[in-house]
Parts: sequence; C-alpha cells; structure tokens
Amino acid sequence: MGTKPLFFFSVLLALSCGCTSRRPYTTVDGTMLGTTFHVTADLRAAAPQEFYAAVAELDREMKASMSVFESTSLLSRINRNETDSADRHILFNLRLADSIGALSDGRYDVTVLPLVEAWGFAARERTADPDVDSILRFVGRDKVRAEGSRIVKSDPRVRLDFNSIAKGYTVDLLAELAERYGAENYVVDIGGEVRCKGVNASGNPWRIGIETPFDGNMSEGEFLQRRIRMTGGGLATSGNYRRFYVDARGRKVAHTIDPRTGRSAVSRLLSVTVAAETCAEADALGTMLLAMGADDALEALRRMPELKAYFILAGEGDAYEEYISPAMESMIME
Repeated sequence: MGTKPLFFFSVLLALSCGCTSRRPYTTVDGTMLGTTFHVTADLRAAAPQEFYAAVAELDREMKASMSVFESTSLLSRINRNETDSADRHILFNLRLADSIGALSDGRYDVTVLPLVEAWGFAARERTADPDVDSILRFVGRDKVRAEGSRIVKSDPRVRLDFNSIAKGYTVDLLAELAERYGAENYVVDIGGEVRCKGVNASGNPWRIGIETPFDGNMSEGEFLQRRIRMTGGGLATSGNYRRFYVDARGRKVAHTIDPRTGRSAVSRLLSVTVAAETCAEADALGTMLLAMGADDALEALRRMPELKAYFILAGEGDAYEEYISPAMESMIME
C-alpha cells in the first residue's frame, strides 16, 4: 500500500471513421490503492507525463484519507478517536453509504470494520470463533453521524470501513482527472472497477469482461463469463471467490459480512455486477446485493426495476446460472 505507483505508457493508433479522425489514444498502466489500474483515453498530446504525476498524487490523497490499512490515514485516526474532523472524501462516502444502506434492510453498513477484522480480513489475524454478539453492540449506522465536518459516535468503539465504496469513488475521481487532461473518450479501471465515456479507438462501445467466479480465480481476465457493452457510467463486480478461507469446521468464510448477523454472507449468489451513473454507486450496490444472498437480492431487483445488475449463481454441479435485470439486458454482449 505504501509503495510508489509505477506507470507505463503506450499509444494506440486511432482509427478514422469516414472523414473524421480522432486523437490518438494513450494507455497508462500501473499500481494504485494496492492493486492495478489501467487508463485508455484520448488525452491531450502533451498530457501523459503530467497525468502520471496527477495520478500519483490522487493515489497518495486517497490513501491518506480513507485507507484502513494505513495507520496514519485520516480514517484510521477517526477510528482510533484521535480526531473527529473528516475531509470531503469521508463525508461524501458516508452520505452515499447512507443512501445505499436505506435500500438494504441493514445489509449494507460501513460500521462493519470490527466484524471484518474479527473474521480475519482487513489485514488482521482472524479469531477462531469471534464473539459476534459482543461486537454487534457497536456496529450500526445509527451509532455514527456527521455534524458539519465532524464525525460523532455514540460509542467510541464504532469504526468505519469504506472498502466497499472507496475504490469505486476513486475510479470516479480518476475519470474526472482524465477529463481534466482533455479526454473525451476513456475507460479507467482500478482493480476491475470501471468508469467509461464515449467509444474506443475503433469507434465502438467499450467492452468490459466479467470474470467467471470459481473459487480462487485470480486470473484478471483469463476466464470470462460475459462481456458488457458500455458508452458511459460506472461498473463494479462484487464476489466472494477471491477473498475467503475455509475454517476448522470446513465452512467457507468470505469477506462480505452481513452486519445484521455479524457472519459471513455466503449463498449461491457468487458474483454481482452493477452498472450505475457512478462507479461509487455501482461498488456499494454490488456489495449490498451480494450481502443479501440470492433470494433477497433477486427480490430487491424486482422492487427496483431501474437497477442494472447481472448475477452469476451456483447451479447444479459445476454449472452456473445467470440472472440479467431488464434494465441491464441491452448492455450484455452475446
């Protein structure tokens, strides 16, 4: 998390459509937020080196604000009650988390950090059998609020975790950065979460791959279940096929925790992909639906027909089942 980002540049030749030529597309790859990032965009000709510096600064800013892995971040200091002053990033994500949480019947809650740590995620050693009931006493969005730029807790043990939304939010900021450097067409990707606008160098919609959710799939695109066609907005996929372990009783424990029960939210719903206006919204909604489990998530989509979502579910044997919400159907490629 603390290493300096590395960036690599290449230029794609833009194809002409009729008499109209496009600016060449630049590709920038590197590391950001402890994972990989990728940008393909028609940046201004002189922009790549300046863009490099701006992306590095954005990476530092996000880690200094909302990282639960950085002990000196503002969020870590708020969680330790060393300060109650929040910055604009924390306040924005807290408000957005509240709006998503209101749709979730308690399944989406950014005070879940003590539970995530107790089960061995968020870079903490896991407890063999955590005292969930004890921890639940200081988990709940009614236990923390923003007053102006201050974070007010009803219990000092309440701690916030924006890992379910912060990466998508940073994708949105990276997209804004590309636009400031002249991009009119782009796709930006941090760890598989995407925001795009316009068309690719061939003049076609951007194509985004959705991975096959078998346990331990770390291939980053080698095994794809579907492709999504996009010309704008954010896309995020949530799943429990990478970050999980099997406990001493043979039970799968995944990083998605149901804040109502304090236990891992494992169901036959293996992967949730959501498209939304912003990547932050898509990120949070995907986590919410995954935490609901298959039956409740399908019912939620029936109540919210405008939601663009694609589910991969466990079927018979090694087979997969799919559910595509009506609002998402036009984006799925055959």
